[in-house]
This record gives sequence, structure tokens and C-alpha cells, in this order.
Amino acid sequence: QVQLVESGGGLVQAGGSLRLSCVASGSISSFNVMGWHRQAPGKQRELVATITRGGSTNYADSVKGRFTISRDNAKNTVYLQMDSLKPEDTAVYYCKAFSFWGRGTQVTVSS
Repeated sequence: QVQLVESGGGLVQAGGSLRLSCVASGSISSFNVMGWHRQAPGKQRELVATITRGGSTNYADSVKGRFTISRDNAKNTVYLQMDSLKPEDTAVYYCKAFSFWGRGTQVTVSS
């Protein structure tokens, strides 16, 4: 059983930046793919970005060029750097590894 704990969310103005962190209770090196998802009010949860153990990344079209996912296996941590934030980025952001989910962190972007 792996526990994932997200942090770094908050309230930011449009155009601002936030850096989310996801710390795992165990080693993440065994997980080939880790990712960030988000869920806005009244909408389905959607994939934001993924990263493989080797560092290959994939992004939703809506965040390409603005968000950057990274991982530090030694620290059992996955990051999501979010720049040029827009009001439509407002959502609860969740970290996922295999079938394990974190409890989420709220990101609110004001216009």
C-alpha cells in the first residue's frame, strides 16, 4: 500500500504560478508511470500530465507549454510546475501512481 500526499495548492491570480508536490510513503521508483489529474466542479476527472521512470512526459493539450511534470525518485516525490495559470485551471489536483490516488490539493485561479 502506497500513500500519496499532495501539497502546494492555493489561490493565485491569472498569469501566476504554483508548484505542486506529491510525496509517496514508499519508493516511487517501482512505478513506471506517475501522473497528475484534476477535477473541476461539475466535471469529470481528467489527465493533466504523466511521467515515466525514464523521464518521458505527456501533457494534456490544454496545459502544454505551461505545465511541467518532474519526478525525484530519491525523494519519492513528483512535482507539477504550473505557470501562466488561467481561471479554467481551477480544480482539485490529484497525484496518481498505478492504482493509488492522493486526496488532492485545491488550486484556484482568479481572473
